[in-house]
Amino acid sequence: MLLELTIKNFAVIKEVSVSFGRGLTILTGETGAGKSILIDAIGMLLGGRGSADYVRYGCKKAEIEGLFDFAADAPALAMLREIGVETEEGMMIVRREVMSNGKTVCRINGQLVTISMLREVAPWLINIHGQHEHQSLMQGDRHLEWLDAFGDEQAACTKQEFGKLYEQYKQIRSELAYISTNERELVQRMDMLRFQLQEIVEADLKPLEDEELQKEKKRLSGGEKMVRGLEDAYRSLVGEQRGVDWISNAMSNLESVLAYDEELKETYQMVEQAFYQMEEAARSIRSYRDNIEFDPDRLSQIESRLDEINRLKRKYGLSVDEILEYGASIEDELDQMENRESRIEALNKKLKEAALDLAVEAQELSELRRRIASELATSIEQELRDLHMSRARFEVAVTHIEDEDGLDVNGSRVRVTGTGIDQVEFLIAPNPGEPLRPVTKIASGGELSRIMLAMKTILADAERIDTMIFDEVDTGVSGRAAQAIAEKLVRVSRKRQVLSITHLPQVASMADTHLRIEKHMNETETETHVTALTHEERVIELARMLGGAQVTETTKDNAREVLAQADALKKEMQE
Repeated sequence: MLLELTIKNFAVIKEVSVSFGRGLTILTGETGAGKSILIDAIGMLLGGRGSADYVRYGCKKAEIEGLFDFAADAPALAMLREIGVETEEGMMIVRREVMSNGKTVCRINGQLVTISMLREVAPWLINIHGQHEHQSLMQGDRHLEWLDAFGDEQAACTKQEFGKLYEQYKQIRSELAYISTNERELVQRMDMLRFQLQEIVEADLKPLEDEELQKEKKRLSGGEKMVRGLEDAYRSLVGEQRGVDWISNAMSNLESVLAYDEELKETYQMVEQAFYQMEEAARSIRSYRDNIEFDPDRLSQIESRLDEINRLKRKYGLSVDEILEYGASIEDELDQMENRESRIEALNKKLKEAALDLAVEAQELSELRRRIASELATSIEQELRDLHMSRARFEVAVTHIEDEDGLDVNGSRVRVTGTGIDQVEFLIAPNPGEPLRPVTKIASGGELSRIMLAMKTILADAERIDTMIFDEVDTGVSGRAAQAIAEKLVRVSRKRQVLSITHLPQVASMADTHLRIEKHMNETETETHVTALTHEERVIELARMLGGAQVTETTKDNAREVLAQADALKKEMQE
């Protein structure tokens, strides 16, 4: 649930801080006062597209911050844990900043997150129904999406299994199409692969060969310096003033002292050990010096070989291992191409098996969707009865589209996509005696608004969303339909937090909290303010909505009557 929203330097909003409670919160105000801008700010807070145009003129950045709380088992908390964000006691602070250069910064509980992470969490926080979203009912491709959202818990496993099988099926079809067609391109590719493979094979590369050659090159190129250095080190140990002799002399002197006092025995042993170690070091230096090679021809060979390896790296991989792996992969590909007929036969067999499995799963998913469609239609009809469309009939039609190149399901070829074989369409008969026809062709603006409100209510139940926002959901309705929408919003708000922007007094009168959005202008700037109204201020606001710009005692009396009726109705609905 959204507890508090703070907005700074966002469009015409200089600074606003609004607290929200449970129940129904109504936002009203004159056209252009900034009501929808408030919703835009919430949308951006939840990962909407950021733009420098939203930053208030003359400011460096716009800032939006929201405080949310959750139940212990809320889906949002599981999503937060999944993206690695810690929460305490079901509280969360989301903050977003949009800079004047268009860059954006997002934080959840002070932790930096990406926009994509924020968008993963957002659907579990708030469901926003915008002013023109009911037009999405006119888009048939959205109907399947809504049906699946309604039955997600029932269909989740079947959809997941179908998705896996479809990807396998699609991959086999793609591979088969590639091998079966474009023979000219295939021959050209075979020629190219043969050349590449021959080049790699003739190079006779060995794993880690380049690293060994680099070491040898380094050793050879520094041969003279190494010999001089080792010679000087050896002479220091065994030369005319060799260090070994001095340590030997020290040993002899200490040995003579030991005859009189054993206390220096440990010191003597240390010197003795150093003597033998230095002798061993001298022999090792001499041996290494004598075995150093300085062969200009070998150095030239190494450089030539490294040049060849580097040339192959530029073409086939960043290392010798990658080049060898690439060689193995193109050898496999060539083998498949050269055995094309047998490969096509094997793929056709594999495709037939995959298609059979996919058809079974697609049919199961389709039957499941039909059951879910019946449940959804029943639920929507119930919601529509609450919205004064009591005689309306609603149906969710699940059909298939014939496709000669499609999937064979029970002897019929049908189109198959990643979502299944089904086409879903919402049908409605608003009045008795009328046949069911597509919503996209028959519903009026007011009917679309009510159907969308019904859909949003049902899907919110399915998705367990705590907060719903309706931006002028009552567009195109009036009279009894407007009253029905108002009552529906109240009923929905008894189970979750509801925020609604409206121009209708019937809806505004049902508010548990009434916020007025006002625009204030002077010669230098424009600001939007949000005010929580007292009872008497609500009377004046409703009088304005009832009577227009002129607020009279009569319109005030009408407003008081509307509020009294709304209070009585809400009490009746609670009983």
